[in-house]
Amino acid sequence: MSQSDHAFMRTALSLARRGLGRVWPNPAVGCVIVKAGRVIGRGWTQPGGRPHAETMALAQAGARARGAVAYVTLEPCAHHGQTPPCAEALIGAGITRVVAALEDSDPRVSGRGFAQLRAAGIAVQTGLCASEAAEDNAGFFLRTELGRPQLTLKLALTLDGRIATRTGDSQWITGFEARRAVHGFRANHDAVLIGAGTARADDPALTARGLGVSHQPVRIVAAQGLSLPLDGKLARSARDIPLWLCHGQSASEERRAACAAVGATLISCESGEAGIGPRAMLTALGSKGLTRVFCEGGGHLAASLLRADLVDRLIVHSAGVAIGADGLGAIAPMGRDVLGDAPRLRLVSHRRLGADIEHVWQRA
Repeated sequence: MSQSDHAFMRTALSLARRGLGRVWPNPAVGCVIVKAGRVIGRGWTQPGGRPHAETMALAQAGARARGAVAYVTLEPCAHHGQTPPCAEALIGAGITRVVAALEDSDPRVSGRGFAQLRAAGIAVQTGLCASEAAEDNAGFFLRTELGRPQLTLKLALTLDGRIATRTGDSQWITGFEARRAVHGFRANHDAVLIGAGTARADDPALTARGLGVSHQPVRIVAAQGLSLPLDGKLARSARDIPLWLCHGQSASEERRAACAAVGATLISCESGEAGIGPRAMLTALGSKGLTRVFCEGGGHLAASLLRADLVDRLIVHSAGVAIGADGLGAIAPMGRDVLGDAPRLRLVSHRRLGADIEHVWQRA
């Protein structure tokens, strides 16, 4: 494919990313309609998942779409749902060529969209910028194929791997730039997850602030016994910004009623002596439509997710400060006696954030 094909697909990818954190349970898709080398229509999946990207781009292009090329980051849908199939819309608009990054793994689509287009005489080319498109919608594919969302774990650490002093003081280990980046991560994820210990110790709001965003992620607390403060920031804002509480069967009826009364959504998960089963929790979150979850700890939750091999991506913000061995470790004991049993991750990027360093790792 030509250099212009690559350029238009990169534009479609940039449009698709505008939907990250806002379109679940749907994928974040971008579409560009091009005629005679000029963009005549642009679109991306809208909040809540509809309208789809192709619908938006075709509406902008109007009658000019006849004879044009559509660049789309995911296979156009082929099934009738709340809206007609995008494959039919492209056919009806007179599009003559479709360039797509990826096939949709959703069994309702999975090649059917491409087949419909080809049956209508439209030239279809696939695989352009496929790796970028796959990374952007990894959470959608994980939910479709495994029933759980993509899990990103974020840790803000001292040089010696601590997240707080021995007294629990942790504000702030990292500087302004790193904290601003965290707000950006919150904004492009469907939900932010923490453990009950972090909710009690830090009283966080878990909102995306300072970026001018008009939406907020779902806030989730893993609290086996629902032991989080009901006068804290999370509970006080539960009627305005969704708060989901994942709890175990041992949570008392009285506590469940109190949490529901402040407006929280309760999600019962399988649990044991070690706490809520992390795989069961993520499966439950996937069943509610989440595709991308951003976990901010604490140490026990981080350890349980790593032990269960559920951390798809790890973001580490490392600051130039040392606390010492009496500080609170970033990850609780994992019971590994053999180094070969420890989780291995692959470094994919790093950058400087003010005085701090960001490392991004993925499952090896």
